[in-house]
Amino acid sequence: MAQSEVTVQTAYDLVADDYARLLPDTRAETTLDLAVLDVFVERVRDVGELLDAGCGAGRIARHLTDRGCRVRGVDLSPRLVAAGRRTHPDLDLSVASLAELPFEDDRFAGVMAWYSTIHTPDDELPGVLVELVRVLRPGGHLLVAFQSGEGVVDLAGSYGRHGHAVVLERYRRTADAMAHLLDRAGCQEVVRMVRAPEGREAEDQAVLLLRRC
Repeated sequence: MAQSEVTVQTAYDLVADDYARLLPDTRAETTLDLAVLDVFVERVRDVGELLDAGCGAGRIARHLTDRGCRVRGVDLSPRLVAAGRRTHPDLDLSVASLAELPFEDDRFAGVMAWYSTIHTPDDELPGVLVELVRVLRPGGHLLVAFQSGEGVVDLAGSYGRHGHAVVLERYRRTADAMAHLLDRAGCQEVVRMVRAPEGREAEDQAVLLLRRC
């Protein structure tokens, strides 16, 4: 496991219970976010199994399952996965690294990385994206969400306000930069959404829907 993954796993194991409690469902998503998720569901629901890569405690996996999708979820944090299993015992959630997914090539009709690449350093991101595409079947769809922009955000202060002393950074990317990396990984962009921040958000939010070539 890369040192960056050790740092992320340690941080999310520490905050897992509060994270699962404060983000139990899709209440943090806007109507635009949910509309993009609905488009994704329409394209993969009747075609095959879907991978929620970086599923956390299973809140988006729950949303997709309730809309008729067959979902497998993986996350780097054992404590987040444990929280998800307690809350959603019917969901298939397990511990795995996005950089080394335990699935064969071309396995899934859809792969979703909903804010799950945001802690991956720039030098490791291309490899993670290639791995996400590897397990996606040709013609399958990939959905990636992330904070839009450039630069690194130190999250220690944000978690500190909730009583957690963690070391954690978030990497912002533009939609153009992410689309370029995914094009090199073998995906063609279908549609993108970049929206202004709402509520407590401080940054623009981006979502890319792509199809594996």
